[in-house]
Amino acid sequence: MENLGLKKNFWDGRSVLLTGHTGFKGGWAASLLNMLGAKVHGLSLPPTKASRFFNSVGVDGLVVSNEYGNIKNYDDCLRVIKASAPEIIIHMAAQPLVRASYSYPLETYLVNVMGTANILEAVRQVDTVEAVVNVTTDKCYKNNEWDWPYRECEALGGYDPYSSSKACAEIISAAYRDSFLNEKGVQLATVRAGNVIGGGDWSKDRLLPDILRSIDAEKNIIIRSPSSVRPWQHVLEPVTGYLLLAQKLAEEKNKFDSAWNFGPEENDCWSVGGVASKVCELLEYSDWTAPATKGPHEASFLKLDSSKAKMRLGWRPRWHVDTALQKTIEWHQDFRQQKDMNQTTINQILSYQKDNI
Repeated sequence: MENLGLKKNFWDGRSVLLTGHTGFKGGWAASLLNMLGAKVHGLSLPPTKASRFFNSVGVDGLVVSNEYGNIKNYDDCLRVIKASAPEIIIHMAAQPLVRASYSYPLETYLVNVMGTANILEAVRQVDTVEAVVNVTTDKCYKNNEWDWPYRECEALGGYDPYSSSKACAEIISAAYRDSFLNEKGVQLATVRAGNVIGGGDWSKDRLLPDILRSIDAEKNIIIRSPSSVRPWQHVLEPVTGYLLLAQKLAEEKNKFDSAWNFGPEENDCWSVGGVASKVCELLEYSDWTAPATKGPHEASFLKLDSSKAKMRLGWRPRWHVDTALQKTIEWHQDFRQQKDMNQTTINQILSYQKDNI
């Protein structure tokens, strides 16, 4: 993985706690960490039928310990962090959906705001942790619907409960870093990625899973907000960035403990309709339609400026959105053919680390 900037001798045998490891993004992170030789511990809610990446890849076999608990519960967080004695924590556990946050706003704030506070408070009580990477979102910015990409110094905000909860998580992280963690020598950074796609995501109200479900069921594809523009990227793009940042945090103190964007190149910011049309083309399926009525408010235009990560971390995107879509479809087809999904995932990681954009 040296081609990605990830050092085998850094990660091999290192204790890492991954919250949200039963989720889509967390599962890919667990797979990559396992390939690097890390001793991965997981803290998540128990897997469900929707945890298809976790179940099909066998993520439970890739981690040293599966701890099932709720980050809303401080005692769960403290118990797991004490037991796993991690040197690095990648905090991914969250309520991750905009539309779900309209239906369950209080739950969204409890998980994303208080859950983050619970993790950081638990970190304050132990002495093993060297670095924490808190995963938020590109939607934490106050979205002015402007044409240029958002930088890490832009104002935080959020129209909907999900976006505002992640802006709160950013503020809480900064407060814990300045008030407590700096004096303990714990390095804390927050990370903001774009619209992540990849094999194994079955979340409701996400574009690719919704499209693939419709195709599998031979139903009409109905998509929301076809003219909205998003920064699309394969899940390996930000996950690699998170691990590279964690490595830097641990190796060089007080140089990287801040906020970071990990987004695609600007020409990979496609409209929702453009992505849907490309998937239909790749799968030779009939085109999509838009619903007659609008749902709750969602941002219509969003891009990220990742210059900081490129210049200071040496990170860069490796797959254009059309390649990311092709890889997502290939993973999905292997799953439908009941292939060894752990091997499919490993093959895609190896392909990613060899490719150049």
